[in-house]
Amino acid sequence: MSSLIAVLSGLLFGIGLLASGMTDPAKVKGFLDLFGLWDPSLALVMGGAISVGLIGFTLASRRTNSWSGEPIDLPKSTVVDWRLVLGGILFGVGWGIAGYCPGPGIVAASAGSLAAGVFVVAMLAGMTIHDRLIAKA
Repeated sequence: MSSLIAVLSGLLFGIGLLASGMTDPAKVKGFLDLFGLWDPSLALVMGGAISVGLIGFTLASRRTNSWSGEPIDLPKSTVVDWRLVLGGILFGVGWGIAGYCPGPGIVAASAGSLAAGVFVVAMLAGMTIHDRLIAKA
């Protein structure tokens, strides 16, 4: 049952990304172009996502198990350290260069975008390097 919920959740998320245009790197780059033809639509999508996420995390924080019966283990740390800051900077720079973040990149790659496919491969390589070298340090 939990696998079905995961697949349906991922499908709903992907459809939402497609419907909002967030799988188009030009849309993302338009949002990041503050001094050119700025496109504020991504801010509206992010605001909606934050609102839904706030409700979801508030409800989840009151439970011990998810709807599928899996235990809920939300992070409790509020520490902002150099690894978090560096990770945020790397994420933002990569997002600005490629025009993709992980979710939209995977959706666009699944839809056949070669550029998104290259992004996903690079992302997976970075995750592997982190897990093999950095996380163990």
